Amino acid sequence: MTVTLSRRLAAVRGSAIRDLLTLTARPDVLSLAGGLPASDALPRERIAEAAARALTAPAAVQYSETAGVAGLREVVAAHESARIGRPVGPADVVVTSGSQQALDLVARALLDPGDPVVVEDPVYVGALQVLQAAGAEVHAVPVDEGGLRIDLLAERLAAGLRPRLVHTVASFHNPRGVTSGPERRRALVALAERYGFLVVEDDPYGLLAFDGAPPVPVAAYGDRVVRLGSASKVLAPALRVGWLVGPAPLTAAVERLKQSTDLCGSSLTQTITAELLADEPWFTAHLAGLRTANARRAAALTAALDTELGHRITRSTPTGGMFVWVDFTDGTDTTVLLPRAVERGVGFVPGSAFATDGGFASSARLCFATYPPAKLHEAVRRLARALT
Repeated sequence: MTVTLSRRLAAVRGSAIRDLLTLTARPDVLSLAGGLPASDALPRERIAEAAARALTAPAAVQYSETAGVAGLREVVAAHESARIGRPVGPADVVVTSGSQQALDLVARALLDPGDPVVVEDPVYVGALQVLQAAGAEVHAVPVDEGGLRIDLLAERLAAGLRPRLVHTVASFHNPRGVTSGPERRRALVALAERYGFLVVEDDPYGLLAFDGAPPVPVAAYGDRVVRLGSASKVLAPALRVGWLVGPAPLTAAVERLKQSTDLCGSSLTQTITAELLADEPWFTAHLAGLRTANARRAAALTAALDTELGHRITRSTPTGGMFVWVDFTDGTDTTVLLPRAVERGVGFVPGSAFATDGGFASSARLCFATYPPAKLHEAVRRLARALT
């Protein structure tokens, strides 16, 4: 049967990462491709306890407010207030099905086809898909070891670029793994105030700093910032709980759009998430365990890369988050390398998957969070064999 699809869909690139999850799902493949938390780090027993308590309340299995369960919005508002250093009320929070839905709703609320937007290069693939689906005109600004190149953004703004929004993963960038410093964050907000755009601060990894000191959010430097958060990396992806915090006109618009998308999210998983986030002693200890485990895994992966491939790569040095970015200095095409690597039992994401318009052909993103150190060493050994 012939189905005529919308012209807008033609501009939306498929997610290489989602495709790779299928390709690398074989039990014999060690996949460094997905941004998957370690299964043994997911607090299944604590989630089960919270679920049992939630199921004693009829409201937990009923429809809820479109903006989210009140208890969760209160907890998120308290967390955000502490992070950004100014009051955030429950009315400023909209709970979504993961932060990806939050990003989609923000784009739908703010953008008309043809509107210019700025993304980082390399870019988080989910953001690129959302903006392409909105019909936006995408402008890429490079990321270096210090995060988004604010100097280059300033030059383009001075030359006449007028974006509706700038999307950034400022803390433990996906895919580069780097973090923007306070000076760049402050400068980005100053540009937003001068030129009138909104900053969309996508922050799923900020609490995963190895040293336990999360970077000060971009939103702490000004109010022209929409913050996106998620429980996926700090609790469990299957809860499908995310949120956004932003200016009242935007949150009202997002809530209205969400009514046409899913009416409301899951009262059950939101109630579970609210309990876990509100249990400060437990959540603090849980985060500390995640940070310690991830730091060990990052050290194992980078050590293995240096031992096995140090003569032919440069790499990032993670201080949090989930990813290491690798550049092959010998011209290796990682898209060509990938099928050979999968044959030898290891997966990764080629850098070209994160390019806005070509580039990064000799780069790759590796996730260190999924496996313990011994398996990470073995994954790198398999990658080295694929190269030879």
